[in-house]
Amino acid sequence: MIQNVGSHLRRSFASVFSSRTSRKLASHSGDEGAMGDSKDDRNPTEVQMSQLVLPCHTNQRGELSVGQLLKWIDTTACLSAERHAGCPCVTASMDDIYFDHTISVGQVVNIKAKVNRAFNSSMEVGIQVTSEDLCSENQWTVCKALATFVAHQQLSKVKLKQITPRTEEEKMEHSVAAERRRMRLVYTDTIKDLLANCTVKDDPEIRDCSRTVPAEKTRVESVELVLPPHANHQGNTFGGQIMAWMENVATIAASRLCRAHPTLKAIEMFHFRGPSQVGDRLVFKAIVNNAFKHSMEVGVCVEAYRQEAEPRWRHINSAFMTFVVLDADDQPQKLPWIQPQPGDGERRYREAQARKKIRLDRKYIVSCKQAEVPLSVPWDPSNQVYLSYNNVSALKVLVAKDNWVLSSEINQVRLYTLEEDKFLSFHLEMLVHVDAAHAFLLLSDLRRRPEWDRHYRSVQLVQQVDDDDAIYHVISPSLGSDAKPQDFVILASRRKPCDNGDPYIIALRSVTLPTHPETPEYRRGETLCSGFCLWREGDQLTKVSYYNQATPGFLNYVTSNVAGLSSAFYSTFQACEHFLLDNRSDLAPSLQTL
Repeated sequence: MIQNVGSHLRRSFASVFSSRTSRKLASHSGDEGAMGDSKDDRNPTEVQMSQLVLPCHTNQRGELSVGQLLKWIDTTACLSAERHAGCPCVTASMDDIYFDHTISVGQVVNIKAKVNRAFNSSMEVGIQVTSEDLCSENQWTVCKALATFVAHQQLSKVKLKQITPRTEEEKMEHSVAAERRRMRLVYTDTIKDLLANCTVKDDPEIRDCSRTVPAEKTRVESVELVLPPHANHQGNTFGGQIMAWMENVATIAASRLCRAHPTLKAIEMFHFRGPSQVGDRLVFKAIVNNAFKHSMEVGVCVEAYRQEAEPRWRHINSAFMTFVVLDADDQPQKLPWIQPQPGDGERRYREAQARKKIRLDRKYIVSCKQAEVPLSVPWDPSNQVYLSYNNVSALKVLVAKDNWVLSSEINQVRLYTLEEDKFLSFHLEMLVHVDAAHAFLLLSDLRRRPEWDRHYRSVQLVQQVDDDDAIYHVISPSLGSDAKPQDFVILASRRKPCDNGDPYIIALRSVTLPTHPETPEYRRGETLCSGFCLWREGDQLTKVSYYNQATPGFLNYVTSNVAGLSSAFYSTFQACEHFLLDNRSDLAPSLQTL
């Protein structure tokens, strides 16, 4: 449901917000250390909230209720969105949330929210939640979240102004936000396709079959009457309140399975499908869909109706929540086996198994740091969307780095390097008198790369995944003293610009395919992050930039070029320029689809 936070809720919470007034006072006080950051150093959309956890905020374990935390998160994020939009904003969705730490009575919750990127009328807000112990001064990361808000005005259509990122972190978030938005827009269809194509077998050996609980025994149904304290100034139900009610019924369902006090560890995307108003009755339904060895999935559905006689209720929201049961040492306990009911119960049981695999793929591929991602990730239909996302976002993050150093320049081809952690990355850049869309089509088809790149001896298209993603098998000549040629299995993901000023993206990374295992004939090479960014500099002028995060097998070759002992980089890149110029008139029909 699309919801927003009214101004009366801002006054009712006993919170500490970073308002414009407080920053103005700080700038005039002359004591920035006492009042916080100066206005010039702070993101203008940033909002902070600090809450002291009191007994009234906790659950039966004496820990901060996740429902209460969701209210505070939604409030802080909405205030950040409204600060940027200058008008009321409504919650459209909340991405997956993973809770890494619980919060006890007496500790402080610190929530920071800022707008990562604005689109036409929607914007992505990034939220960070930490907790601190005031006595020991210890601090913990609780969770990170991403919320989408829509600016809402009754009399006119809203066109949001663009965010101007300033720091390296803001540039990264701004760039990757476009890719996250793309994934959000196809979220529902992606889940349906993955569930249809993902086959997961049940493993009875990991279950405690001595304890069996019928799924129907975990079913919960609860109704709430929406009153004025639950709504905003437009009369719509506060989104954070709905999420809190959903968490409440899900916890009850989980407790009926384990007969203990469960802990919520993850929430799969909240997507608000429509509004509800003061006077509506909201019906919350929850049931345990499946129990695994140490975790269980609870499905929650929310429907609304105005009058008892209404023939059809409105679907407001649905979510899936993952719970665990912790022992005295905070270790997960083994759970009973859930016995599904025939029909819909068995369907939910199978879908929960598939969703678990999808969640693990998504968390592993999307959430982990670039340094933690293996060079080659297995590709299959259940993770193709997230591998594509990781492929493009990794390149965008590399591009957004601030500390690139110009190493040399030959014939207007510039070579930049970046030394960071265990990676040495390089970046080549030149201007080419060709349209950016032409260059995008020519360079995104790897089958044509041997025409200009001597490092590509032959390229075979293995699978055209969709319009934007393809998998290739590349054979490359040997480097240095190695007698064997190399081969690569590469996922190529391409993206058109999201807004004016965005580049065309062609991202490349290694994947593994069962149909193309390593063979004695070739030495298997791997690439973690590489690709092209193409910026339109004029009508027939494009800035072509190539990026590569060098892997160990390629490192000696890279350092030889960086040190000036070889000019292979420059000759290859100039061959790319000639290729683009010679073929710029070949793609007129294809350009009509861009």
